Amino acid sequence: MSTRRIAPRIARPLLLSSLIATVVIPAFAQQAVADGELQSVVVTGTYAKNRRTIDSESPVDVIGAKELQASGSSELATVLGRLLPSMNFPRPSGADASDAVRPAQLRGLSPDQTLVLVNGKRRHTSAVVNVNGTQGRGSAPVDLNAIPLAAIDHIEVLRDGAAAQYGSDAIAGVINIILKKGASGGEAEVGFGEYQKRDGKAITVRGSTGFNLGDQGWVRVALEAADRDPTNRAGPDLRNPAEPRYGKVNQRFGDPETRPRTVFVNSQYRINDDIDWYAFANYGQRNTSAAATWRTALNGSAQRTPLYPEGFLPLENSESTDTSLVTGLRGEARGWRWDASLNYGSNEFQLDLDHTVNQTLGAASPTHFYAGKLKNTQQLFNFDIAKEYPVAAFSGPLTVALGVEARHEKYEIGAGDEASYIGTGAQGFSGFRPINAGSNSRHNESIYANLEAEVTKKFSTSAALRHERYSDFGSTTSAKGSARYAFSPDFSLRGTASSGFRAPSLAQQFYTITTTNFSVVNGVNTPIETGTFAVGSAAASALGATPLKAEKARNYSLGVQWSPTRNWNTSVDAYRIDIDDRIALSANMTLSPALQAALAKQGILVGAGRYFTNAIDTRTTGVDVVSTYRWDSKDAGRYDFTAAYNHNKNSLEHVNDNPAILTANGLTLIDRQTINRITVGSPKDKFSLATDWALGDWGARGVVTRYGSFTVPQNNATLDQVYNPQWVLDISGSVKLNKNWRLSAGIDNVTNRYPDQVTSAGNLNNNGINPYSGFAPNGFNGRYYYAKAGYSW
Repeated sequence: MSTRRIAPRIARPLLLSSLIATVVIPAFAQQAVADGELQSVVVTGTYAKNRRTIDSESPVDVIGAKELQASGSSELATVLGRLLPSMNFPRPSGADASDAVRPAQLRGLSPDQTLVLVNGKRRHTSAVVNVNGTQGRGSAPVDLNAIPLAAIDHIEVLRDGAAAQYGSDAIAGVINIILKKGASGGEAEVGFGEYQKRDGKAITVRGSTGFNLGDQGWVRVALEAADRDPTNRAGPDLRNPAEPRYGKVNQRFGDPETRPRTVFVNSQYRINDDIDWYAFANYGQRNTSAAATWRTALNGSAQRTPLYPEGFLPLENSESTDTSLVTGLRGEARGWRWDASLNYGSNEFQLDLDHTVNQTLGAASPTHFYAGKLKNTQQLFNFDIAKEYPVAAFSGPLTVALGVEARHEKYEIGAGDEASYIGTGAQGFSGFRPINAGSNSRHNESIYANLEAEVTKKFSTSAALRHERYSDFGSTTSAKGSARYAFSPDFSLRGTASSGFRAPSLAQQFYTITTTNFSVVNGVNTPIETGTFAVGSAAASALGATPLKAEKARNYSLGVQWSPTRNWNTSVDAYRIDIDDRIALSANMTLSPALQAALAKQGILVGAGRYFTNAIDTRTTGVDVVSTYRWDSKDAGRYDFTAAYNHNKNSLEHVNDNPAILTANGLTLIDRQTINRITVGSPKDKFSLATDWALGDWGARGVVTRYGSFTVPQNNATLDQVYNPQWVLDISGSVKLNKNWRLSAGIDNVTNRYPDQVTSAGNLNNNGINPYSGFAPNGFNGRYYYAKAGYSW
């Protein structure tokens, strides 16, 4: 990596963060030091024993349960979006299934370019494909919100490419969720929250407890349930004075109504002195009710349907069912540590439409429709071994790790009721048709090796190599090299270079449906029947599609760590990620009469079409800065200060030539909006200052976060809107009433800040009905009040 090329882009923000860290933190440096160091043992990205964050050759963030639960939200992705400067979690509305399963981004990359592990084991992805105009369009990532906070002990976030260690998806980084363990102790908590607008009321009940399995094992159970009402920030409908509900708020624009119920179990049993059995599992259901676009009473001068003479708001009521089971044996034999495991995971997404009609059926139309289902399943076996070898020339042992893995994946689409798709289909979401339905699967096998060594007391290094073979697109090999040199006990330099990949998901290869999308035509939000075609289908081939292949990545990072005292640690890590053949969902191409006729011969009646394609090469450059300091005073209590900053830039390197058939019909496969959504749609930077205070039975936390500017692009450059940075302050406090009881309360977004409103240019705000952008990184709900009561034992 050329640090000269990156340095000018990050110099000013890096200087600002350094000045803040220099001014704020040393002000407390003359006070008493804490008893322990601010370092943790990590297991992510390493096979070595007792690797601490300060010794790591790649940056690893460790987020504890206390931090995870120190906000008003009980959604994991929302909490991580606030805690991690490099994570973006916007809240789209009116985006079909993306309202129910919202995607999160790390380092501004695609949501499915981040690998998620639970207890070090690969987590299955969601069945939902984000196909509307949201951030993460075209991705089918892990549903982080299916994992309850009550089950989590801590989270390790590896901010580095790790495909050579973990396989597909680990381009932006790795999120490893470590579950609570052991039989001792437990807690239960009830929480309530509400937005200042008096909507979005949320009640959360969660708890965790453990039990002994004889005298050789334990099992721990975590439960969580929540009821969250919807929010609405829509404006009044002023489009047509002839409408019965003219001037009223008809649209619902905000967070959906959600009802999650989840149980997580983690367990372990010692079979003998050398072998342990372990297992962890979860089952959860989340019911979500999201609103589609309001349908007016009049369609032109005619009544749209006699069933709803004043108009109607279609509701997309989904049920997401998440199931997983990981079980295995681990132990030690002749100095080799080994781990053999079986891993099963599935996500099923069923969708119903209510309060809507199929206009083709007229007055005979039902008002409830079953639209079909999506299901993604993963089955995996892996076997790892690791051993430390003494090397005379090294100051520490050489850790050798080897492993094999086999994975089977299946993706299914189930058709909806005939009434949901016949003719124009159900308003809001036309159901999956029998021609869309089917089941597709693949398998892959991999072998991998990892070497780690402390060569001298100052110098450590590691290398990893992984080879995978997929049944659908062939083989790929990834490699990684890392090193760290400590110039002194206080200052070290670290760096990595790696190659990586992300296999096209089965969802991206086989997802197919015909839906009604809205496009602004001559200032009017116009419905267009849009077909999403499987890449290998005849319809996609007729539009120039070619088979998908794996994305290829090259990651480089260079960082410094500085620990002038036991209680003060600062790290600065610059990175560059080059990704070739990025998989993107094409533009919504409004088809010419000739192409419409060609698809009609296949029985496909659409006005627009799209499919997935490897068409884009990008480069991501940025820097992460994290500085932590602990001040411990007998009289004033303990303070933990954290300053964190991320600056990120995505740029376009190459776009493949447009397919000839599309050029001949005046169409573009990858349009300006698709490119700019990737490059400028997420915040350029994010900065936060957090303070945690504890004294006796009292505690408090305050976090101020600056979300950087972002752009919502359009194909017409004059309609692009650049959104200003947004400052948000969150505060909370707690008190322990006695040995068992604790009360806490807080306010998220204390100053009630909203993002910029969508301009009226080009009617992108739908005549003022949709005033905010779904790209906004902190949402658009305003101030939130909450309180919690907890009991622990």
